[in-house]
Amino acid sequence: MVQSALADIDDVTALEPAVWLHRLPVSVSDADRALLEQAWERARAGYGERLRDSGEPYFAHAVYTATILAELGLDAATLAAALIHDLPELQEGSIAGLRKHLGGDIAELAQGVCRMHGIGRFRDSAELEAAIQGERVEGLRKMLLAMARDVRVVFIALAERLHDLRSCRGLDEEGRMRLARETRDIYAPLANRLGIWQLKWELEDLAFRHLEPEAYMDLAKRLAERRRDREAYIEQVCSQLQAAMDEAGLKAEVYGRPKHIYSIYRKMQRKGLRFDDLYDLRAVRILVDDERTCYAALGIVHGLWTPIPREFDDYIATPKENNYRSLHTAVAGPEGKAVEVQIRTHEMHAEAELGIAAHWRYKEGGKQDAEFEQKIAWLRQILEWGREDEDDEGDFVDRVRAEVFADRVYALTPGGDVIDLPRGATALDFAYHIHTGLGHRCRGAKINNRIAPLTRALDNGDRVEILTSREERPSRDWINPELGYLYTNRARTKVRTWFRQRDHDKNVAAGRQALDKELRRLGLEDVSTEEVVRRSRYTRVELFLSALGRGEVTPGQIAALLRDRLLPQQPEPASAPERPRATEKPGGDGDITVEGVGNLLTRMARCCSPAPGDPIIGFITRGAGVTIHRQDCRNVEQLREREPERLLDVNWRTAPAGRYPVRIHVRTGVLDGPLSEITRLCGHEGVRLDGVQTHAEPADAYRIDIDVQVSDVQQLSRLMAKLSSSERVERVWRGT
Repeated sequence: MVQSALADIDDVTALEPAVWLHRLPVSVSDADRALLEQAWERARAGYGERLRDSGEPYFAHAVYTATILAELGLDAATLAAALIHDLPELQEGSIAGLRKHLGGDIAELAQGVCRMHGIGRFRDSAELEAAIQGERVEGLRKMLLAMARDVRVVFIALAERLHDLRSCRGLDEEGRMRLARETRDIYAPLANRLGIWQLKWELEDLAFRHLEPEAYMDLAKRLAERRRDREAYIEQVCSQLQAAMDEAGLKAEVYGRPKHIYSIYRKMQRKGLRFDDLYDLRAVRILVDDERTCYAALGIVHGLWTPIPREFDDYIATPKENNYRSLHTAVAGPEGKAVEVQIRTHEMHAEAELGIAAHWRYKEGGKQDAEFEQKIAWLRQILEWGREDEDDEGDFVDRVRAEVFADRVYALTPGGDVIDLPRGATALDFAYHIHTGLGHRCRGAKINNRIAPLTRALDNGDRVEILTSREERPSRDWINPELGYLYTNRARTKVRTWFRQRDHDKNVAAGRQALDKELRRLGLEDVSTEEVVRRSRYTRVELFLSALGRGEVTPGQIAALLRDRLLPQQPEPASAPERPRATEKPGGDGDITVEGVGNLLTRMARCCSPAPGDPIIGFITRGAGVTIHRQDCRNVEQLREREPERLLDVNWRTAPAGRYPVRIHVRTGVLDGPLSEITRLCGHEGVRLDGVQTHAEPADAYRIDIDVQVSDVQQLSRLMAKLSSSERVERVWRGT
């Protein structure tokens, strides 16, 4: 624990400043020593014998908070501010004295911490809705402005909250629960955003201990019972890894990594795992000198033991939003037991443990370095809010609650300007947010100096450069939500407006082509254009086709217009004689309504692989129940001629469940690219891929037959649309 520097001290209030400074894990210059001794004496005199709600002296709390910050490597001004951070609330008018004796910088830090004490109250949405008062709004604005101006305020608040949790036994149960909830909902996520994992883990564990004590104690007991065996096993793994690194000539430090209780609990809840199913209770970390050695070490790990599929993450190539960088992998180690291995450089390790605190250094003249400025750019965006809507206080609060506590993305222009977008926004959304013309001319994007697809969702801190052409040439694919180019409605509206202003005849021709293409995909080529238009809100065919060509009507909406053709209903006429009640069968049969029969089994025909929404018909087999065919299946025509009495009318249920086999054909000139794209898209769309076959065709072409299982026609249409958008795919159609 960070508090270990004072672990053997029974009463820190009796300490002398020289003894405290000697115990700190950092070296202090003579000037800093004088500043801290002066802050110590002002804190001791100012707090006096006052006690906090927990029963602990205010002065002891201040000393422990400053000690935690010293462990994080913060500067002397931050430690001095931590020592006196509660004085502005306890002594009216004390700010003037603090500014005079300790300097304006330290006084401002203390004021900022006091403002942050109100963050829990503003998080209470019920209280916020009950009465929005100008004074409270102004307090929230000051808190956010303080955070944006000097992030050391946040460091002090986090360290203070950590000590609050360590020493909250004197509070009543309601007070402990409130403290723990605020920590879990606000402070731990804030520590995570700033990358201060050393604080985040302990904040989460302590909050978990108070909020769910039974679950916490159960996990702690299980970990303790197996610690000896686990430590012996980890020691064996570390020895083998260290020997392999030495043999390869790699300078590396290998050691066992502690697992935090709350992260274990979250993983069990998130993945539905039992304690015995967790693989990363046995965890090892490898520290090396440079990035290239990280990948060399990864090769050695995978050479020693077999990697576990889907358990590799490269956070060096693609860092997390808080700039966390590391390689994560899991292997089947000695005795076949799963082991998690993290590989990172010493610099990455410092960043992972201390976050931007590792970079908190002042250059000459008091300027912060560029790397630090980039990491807190998202905080500086909040400064702009204080300059807008001065008369609309309620709107300001709503925006703060929506923007600060909900997920947002803060991306950077090449010039360093911060662009605020909703999470899920793409590089193309970014272009349209900056300027409509930039979006219209967009042809590509660089994200963090690497070429990236326009469909890639942005992360916090991404630096985005838009690549443009001279002419404005938006694509109609951009306004198809199934293809994922644009996330925001605002950007889609701009693209639709552009197409609306283009030549009307071209839009009609493009719309007719798009309609024919979608009807072929859905297997509804017998549906006329007039019938589709009649079901829409448009009064004339020309208007409908023009809107489709402009992108105001999407291919997905066409399927919705023809829903009763895809999911046909066959209501019985009122005068029809009463027939036996339709039955629904479970599994593959449960999505079929079989009319006029009793309790018969149903199964899908492999020859045509019907999916929900297809017009279907049933055939009574000898001993195998009813086989379901598509009505346009070639085999059905033969059955009509030979045994028409064994054909039955069957319908899909209104809300089909389960999965259904379908065959899709893809024509392409090459194999490697489309095959990988097929696998990726099936996984992304949640489509089960059962098999792939390739066939050579004339003129250096290939046909790929894909057997998939889909949940409905909309999912199938979406998959086929995305396959069609691939540059290497010539045609996509559904098998019959």
